[in-house]
Amino acid sequence: MSDTMALLASQWASQSGWEIIAVVLALAYVWLAARQNIWCWPCALVSTAIYSWLFWEHTLPLQTVLNVYYLGMAVYGWWHWRALANNDNDNGEKEVTTRPLAYHLVAVVTLLLISILLAGVLRPYFNAQFLYVDALVTVFSLFTTYLVTQKVLENWLYWIVINMLAAWLYWQSGLLLTAVLFLGYFGFAVYGYIKWRGSYLNQSPSPYAA
Repeated sequence: MSDTMALLASQWASQSGWEIIAVVLALAYVWLAARQNIWCWPCALVSTAIYSWLFWEHTLPLQTVLNVYYLGMAVYGWWHWRALANNDNDNGEKEVTTRPLAYHLVAVVTLLLISILLAGVLRPYFNAQFLYVDALVTVFSLFTTYLVTQKVLENWLYWIVINMLAAWLYWQSGLLLTAVLFLGYFGFAVYGYIKWRGSYLNQSPSPYAA
């Protein structure tokens, strides 16, 4: 236990100011997204821009590509929430939507197959012990970020699983501070689901709205 605490303290001391800013903004993004606040997207934009640079500096090309994707989705999310808000209700807030179980079953099976295929393709080029888990986290994160932009309620259920897998992955890789961050994301995902479900149940009936 003392070794773990010492490692956490060491990693915290070695953090750059930019990394701390990125973490704070990432937490702000999740909290604001859970509250359906459109300002979550500027927080995501700046946070992922910093992470894109940090991952590139640390020679993590796949994580850089993922964060560049997040950059684009932050811009799209801002535009989509803003453009459609007034079409949904009087207070300018885009309503929460949902998708049928069959949609999610097809999505999960498809994403699992893509993850396995991606890890298999990359395996000859990377000596990574947790490559398949890394692929799962990456592929499902890409899809789930899109669900957030569409305000699909079930996105939070995906994030609950993704964040737990990511926390385990980072912990096993020795990135203890990042693992703790993703445990925090897990709590925010539970909070987000509760908040969005409450909003969905209070809306006028419009099942499976796009």
